[in-house]
Amino acid sequence: MTSYSFLVLDSTTHITAIISAIIFASTRPLPTKRLQDTVTTEIAGLISELALTTLSRKFATMTSSPEKKEIVIIGGGIIGCTSAYFLTRHPDYDPSKHNITLLEASKIAGGASGKAGGLLALWAYPSNIVPLSYRLHAQLAKEHGGETRWGYRRIHCGQLSAKGRLNQTKSATNGHSAKGESLSLNKRDTKALGKMTAAGIPKDLNWFSPESVRDYSEMGDPSTTAQVHPYQFTTAMAELAQEKGVNIILNALVTSIDTTTTRPTTTNTNPSPAVKSVTYKSTTTNTAHTLPATTIILAAGPWTQRLHPPAPISATRAHSITITPSHPITPYAIFTEIALPPSFPTHKNTFLKSKGPHSKTVTPEIYARPDNSAYACGEGDHFVPLPATTADVETDLERCQDIVDYISSISDELRDGEVTARQACYLPNVDGGGGPLVGETGTQGLLLAAGHTCWGIQNGPGTGKLVSEFVFEGGAKSADVRGLDPRRVGC
Repeated sequence: MTSYSFLVLDSTTHITAIISAIIFASTRPLPTKRLQDTVTTEIAGLISELALTTLSRKFATMTSSPEKKEIVIIGGGIIGCTSAYFLTRHPDYDPSKHNITLLEASKIAGGASGKAGGLLALWAYPSNIVPLSYRLHAQLAKEHGGETRWGYRRIHCGQLSAKGRLNQTKSATNGHSAKGESLSLNKRDTKALGKMTAAGIPKDLNWFSPESVRDYSEMGDPSTTAQVHPYQFTTAMAELAQEKGVNIILNALVTSIDTTTTRPTTTNTNPSPAVKSVTYKSTTTNTAHTLPATTIILAAGPWTQRLHPPAPISATRAHSITITPSHPITPYAIFTEIALPPSFPTHKNTFLKSKGPHSKTVTPEIYARPDNSAYACGEGDHFVPLPATTADVETDLERCQDIVDYISSISDELRDGEVTARQACYLPNVDGGGGPLVGETGTQGLLLAAGHTCWGIQNGPGTGKLVSEFVFEGGAKSADVRGLDPRRVGC
């Protein structure tokens, strides 16, 4: 007997079911009129169910989303820019009803988002956001030409243990070779190659001195690790958001988040604060402005606490450099552990601040980039308080030179290259750990998205996607972020 069991449907996609039923009915002879009527009834039922589902979703959207939203994003770093991007890509976003304004105190990606390493990894943290964000990075790169536009590529990542050498040819002032002609030919004799192999160094990781390397262990491969150029990625997100209607105001130093008190209701008998507006000062004209707001997304990184004091977010200063190597280097992100020789030179001003000499072991990170540059960063410090804006960040050039000296002690290609940037930024940390903080606060309409530490670039797209869901759907849908709820720490 012919089976017609497809008529008992438990499908989540009604359109597919309808099409399947129609094709079935039109291509297969049905032996009896009763069966023909049954098929016709099933198709009509599926169409009715689809219509009811569509109306239900439409009604839910109408009741959960006000006719007009005034959305203000505070912060033009990676979190603010990805939030702006995903808000404009949400199905419920309507530029005729929803106004989105992004306020940035200086310039887009002026802080850590423009001076970070740009490492992406499935083994990053927190685990509830990382897979979503890592996947979104790949999707964004595919959709918008990220390989060309912001240097997206898959890479290897490893931990390298090495013994530092004294740098005889390095200038301590300009970062160039002292004679200007000392170039590594990237040649390795048989003995040197044997040392590299014995240490477990991959054959193509050939830009470290064989005399220095001691051990190598892989942390990630191209299936789990990638990179972007952080400044290029952040500014691209801002540009793509602008194309969809986001108004970006630069040199807009936010001075207050203005609130009002909501009236008690049958479901909430206690009056509570709710956002009303945002006040900012134009640092160009020195004039104050106020924007009405129904939703405020506070994504100000280490500056978050200044605008919302309950947020337990502090700042750590981090220095970094970029170098154009003397020869192209292969795509690796390297976490180093370098044992320095006892006579390694010190920079007096830097280490008087820290009340001590060079540590015996230092741990700079080195990331090769697609544009034939290398990024390297050192350890953080708290010697200089957080300034007013990213434009006011103080860079300690001697700390930058320390990084140059450290990585030069294990690589000729980096030692003989040209230093192209010495820079500093502040990273946002959630006091007590457990960050970032993403979601609603105790103030109605105020969302927090901050405290991403060194993984802001990695987790930017995931955070932006979740922010868009909080705004338009009333909660996170793409990931379970209950553990990141700002209200659990008193926000």
